[in-house]
Parts: sequence; C-alpha cells; structure tokens
Amino acid sequence: MKDKKILLLLLFIFAVFSSAYILDETQQAVITQFGKPVKVEKEAGLHFKIPFIQQVHYFPKNILEWDGDPGQIPTKDKTFIWVDTFARWRIADPLKFFQTVNNEIAAQARLDDIIDSAVRNVISSYPLIETVRLSNRKLDTFEVVLGEELKITLPKVKVGRRKILEMIKEQAASKLKEFGIELIDVDIKRVNYIEEVRKAVYARMIAERKRIAEKFRSEGRGEARRIEGEMEKELKRILSSAYKKSQQIKGKADAEAARIYAEAYSKDPEFYSFLKSLEIYRKVIDKNTTLILTTDSELLKYLKKVPLKKK
Repeated sequence: MKDKKILLLLLFIFAVFSSAYILDETQQAVITQFGKPVKVEKEAGLHFKIPFIQQVHYFPKNILEWDGDPGQIPTKDKTFIWVDTFARWRIADPLKFFQTVNNEIAAQARLDDIIDSAVRNVISSYPLIETVRLSNRKLDTFEVVLGEELKITLPKVKVGRRKILEMIKEQAASKLKEFGIELIDVDIKRVNYIEEVRKAVYARMIAERKRIAEKFRSEGRGEARRIEGEMEKELKRILSSAYKKSQQIKGKADAEAARIYAEAYSKDPEFYSFLKSLEIYRKVIDKNTTLILTTDSELLKYLKKVPLKKK
C-alpha cells in the first residue's frame, strides 16, 4: 500500500512537471495537440499544458535581424551597382508563423526572397542618385584650382533614399504579413559600383587629377618664367647701375690722379718729360729690339746725354 502511494506521488510529480512550462520575456509559444495548434501563449511566466498530449513550440518575441547578401542591381540610368541591405523583423503572429514557415531558418529563406526582390524592383526603377542621396542639400565639396572654383554638379533628387527605403519596406512587408512576420525597417548597408564601372570611374578620376595637375604645372612653369624674367631684368639693372657708379668713381679717381700728377709735374716739367720718356723706353725697347733712328730723334734725346763708359 505504501509503495502504491509513493508511485502515485511520483506519477503526480512527473505529470505536474510535464504539464508545466515557463516563458520568459523574450519568448512566445504555440501549443499543439496531436500536431494541430490549439493555443497561443505570449505572456511571460509559468503556464500549463496537458502532458504527453500537448506540445510547446517556442518562438522569439524580440526583434530579429536579417542580413542580405550583396547583389548586383542595374539602376534606371543603366548604372550597375552592388547593394548590401539589412533589415529588422519580428514574429508578430506566432500561429501564422508556425503554420507557414514553422521555424526561423525557413523564415530567413522567405526574407531573402521577398526583401531581395523588393530591393531589386524599387532600386532598378529609379536613377542612381535617388538611392545615394536623401535630398538636394547643397554639397560643400568643391576644389579650387589656381583661384578657379570647380563645383560638383549633381542631378536633382526627386524621391531620395529615405523614400526608396520606405517603398522597399512597404512592398516587402505586405508579402511577409501572411507569414506572421512584421518587417520593422529596411536599410542599405553599402552601395558601390560593380568592378567594371568602378575601374572606369577611377580612370576618369585619375584623368581629371592629371588634367588639374598639368594645369598646375603649366601655370607653375609660366610663373617660373615670369620670375626668371623679372630676376634677369633686375640683375641687368643692378649691373648697369653698378657699372655706371664704378665708372663715375673711376672717372673721378682718374681726374683726381691726373690733377695730382699735373700738379706734381708742373713743378718740374723737365723731370716729367724724363719720366714719360723712360716709360716709353720700357714699353718699346727690350734686349731684342733694334731701332734705326736719326740722331735728331726726340726719342733719343735723353740717351744722347748719357755719358758712355770708356773701355
């Protein structure tokens, strides 16, 4: 009798534990009976079910993340770009979710198909500028090349990136609703040109930079020539001024020297004549010089007065 009571107590405890389940704040559940859903539970806390007959299927109640694969999309203006998107979603109707996709892995596959399709449909319907820019806000990006301001001119934005994202969300959310999924938001992680277009853009940027650099070099060479010309002109002016000043100083010095010589030689003209004759002898006569002169030549005036040594 005692053993039966213990057995019944154990069976009761096991039945209680088998019938009880706990949901935390991040969970919700669908209870099925023989595979068919009979109840949806969203409140956190301790709950009970019929043991062995009913089964609990747990689903997250918090916000989940979807990260799409980057894809190549042609825009309306025939520009091929890579678009990388992400989204946030949650299970709004666990019963529909259980009946249609059943689990998160299958839900991610549905999200891939529906959101990727919506992204492609919307982005390909508008020019690239609509996906890239939010508004027609004036850009403060410009370049100044030798005083010339080169502003970047962009096409006008009529829709804008925010509206593009709203249209993607609206298109995808309407299709996901039937799976019990609420799409909270969709955003673009990155937009980039495809490899071929990127190379062409880089080549065009390089060519533009080379053109600007060549303009700098050309203007620099012209400025260098101008500076060199000014320098040459200034150098000639300085040399001319210096030469003029040196000639004036030299003329004054020669005049002063001539005055001093004249003043000195005027005291003894004969001595002056003698010195000048000696200078002429020094310049004209050397050991290899032979002169044939008459005896009355002025050149030999002082030599005639030199007494000859007797042998």
